[in-house]
Amino acid sequence: MNPSDFSDFDSATLHEAAGKTGMVDPAIKPAWPGAKLCGFAFTVHCPPGDNLMLHHAVASAPPGSILVAQVGNYTLKGAWGEILTVAAQARGIAGLIIDGSVRDIDAIAPLQFPIFSRGLAIGACTKERFGTLDQSLVFGGVPTHPGDLVFGDGDGIVIIGRDQIDEVHAAARQRQEFENTLINGLQEGKTTLELLNLPPLPASAKP
Repeated sequence: MNPSDFSDFDSATLHEAAGKTGMVDPAIKPAWPGAKLCGFAFTVHCPPGDNLMLHHAVASAPPGSILVAQVGNYTLKGAWGEILTVAAQARGIAGLIIDGSVRDIDAIAPLQFPIFSRGLAIGACTKERFGTLDQSLVFGGVPTHPGDLVFGDGDGIVIIGRDQIDEVHAAARQRQEFENTLINGLQEGKTTLELLNLPPLPASAKP
């Protein structure tokens, strides 16, 4: 299954379709308004304050990959900026999620390269220490493996295990159809209480 098969879903639908699993820490947000990404994970682990491995990741990741960068939640230095963005786009990389900070966002936003980060910071990283590439790690509280599906939009990020992708896609399609039925019912004048078969208000809760 291709990442494009998920393009008409949203992160909340996929999270629920995955059994309410895979939600990344909501503190990791789009670095510029409208950022959205979907692709297979290429993981990179960097020592805090050093981005040497991000340069190696850009040189190594297959086209269409989403870089999943674990930098130890370190937010005082921008581990990614305009130069790495241009390099990533030239190699066909589809986006970045990072548990640290990025910088040069005013230059990056017009390039439309999707980035999700914990924050922005103008501090400069060193390029001296090695980490790892394409190995399992924990990102925003979610165990993440190379090849997992990464989906991010304005609501947040969900990571779907590579062995769950087909199952989650089918469940998301069913949930989407159910929500469309709800919307049609609401437009016909029904209430969410009726459509969702919610319990009636008890007498003790009434004025």
